[in-house]
Amino acid sequence: MTGKWVSGLSMLTALSVVGAMIKIPAIVGSVALDVFPALLAAVLFGAGAGALVGAFGHLLSALIGGFPLGPMHFLIAIEMAVLVWLFGRLYKKNKIVTSMVFIIGNAFVAPLPFIYLMNLGFYLGIVPSLLVGSIINTVIALVAIPRLSSLVKHGLPNRDVKQ
Repeated sequence: MTGKWVSGLSMLTALSVVGAMIKIPAIVGSVALDVFPALLAAVLFGAGAGALVGAFGHLLSALIGGFPLGPMHFLIAIEMAVLVWLFGRLYKKNKIVTSMVFIIGNAFVAPLPFIYLMNLGFYLGIVPSLLVGSIINTVIALVAIPRLSSLVKHGLPNRDVKQ
């Protein structure tokens, strides 16, 4: 790890905190614009780095929102890390399919455990907000990635950087 790599991930994690303060109306106060920096990190710095930013970003968003689901946010952070890692691994192959996989995974698949942990009403109530949040986060990332990739490619000695 180089200083520039760590600084880049730190800046994206900080951007995730800023995004965490921009909430999307939901029955749970942790749906926010905290994921797009993780998607950026997954493509620009590698899938593993993006997964870390995604997990920390969600936990920070939940912290700002007051941890409304308590320790269940750790499960959500793991789900977020897996989804962001998958986005980072698939992005170069097909951006549109990758984006759809992320949006469907984040909005419909990730909250499935809450049908059993909470109830079906909670799931049906949270899905619309997650869908809107997933779409906004993904669109921001898709717009920003091509604009930032040349900066990262030239500025960081990292073999995981995607073009």
